[in-house]
Amino acid sequence: MAEAVSATATTSPESAQQAIGYPTLFLLVLFGALVPVIPTGALVSSAAVVAFHQTAPFALALVFVTASLAAFLGDMALYWLGRRGMGSKNGSRWLEAIRSRAPEDRLEQAQKKLADHGVTVLVLSRMVPAGRIPVMLACLIAEWPIRRFARGNAPACLAWAVTYQLIGILGGSLFPEPWEGVVAAVVLTVLISVAPSLWKRVRAAG
Repeated sequence: MAEAVSATATTSPESAQQAIGYPTLFLLVLFGALVPVIPTGALVSSAAVVAFHQTAPFALALVFVTASLAAFLGDMALYWLGRRGMGSKNGSRWLEAIRSRAPEDRLEQAQKKLADHGVTVLVLSRMVPAGRIPVMLACLIAEWPIRRFARGNAPACLAWAVTYQLIGILGGSLFPEPWEGVVAAVVLTVLISVAPSLWKRVRAAG
């Protein structure tokens, strides 16, 4: 009887966390894809840490499905809005937002790589910090139809979700408390995001 009560007490908080956590993760990743100021990678890693410490058998799978689907839908919505802006005489605020986050040098690199390697570059762009927007703009300039963009974006979002979920699982496995794993995962994702810019500064200084 005591074991049953204990199991119920453990399951109830987990059920509440899942009921709130997955929709919240979905909305934040979706919004982060549209407005790239939210550290969506850190969100996915943190959610994976929490799921790792839960007893629910499919918690990690639900994090993966939620994150990858939200990222895909957000990217597709932003690309659709960008295409509308490209076809408009006055453009759109979404297209301007994309352009403002794609420096000329990064855009030129993205256009060249896209011309040479096609969809492969789109898949890899989500794995590179700050690589998604320049490649998306290059696709818009190249007038890729939405279906072609979707074929490359789907595996890109799946690979992105797997990568950041693995970071979270690593953090969750190293520490006994979930909050410790969350801190470790966030620190690691931040280091990954700033590493390329730091490396460029070091090379420039040398």
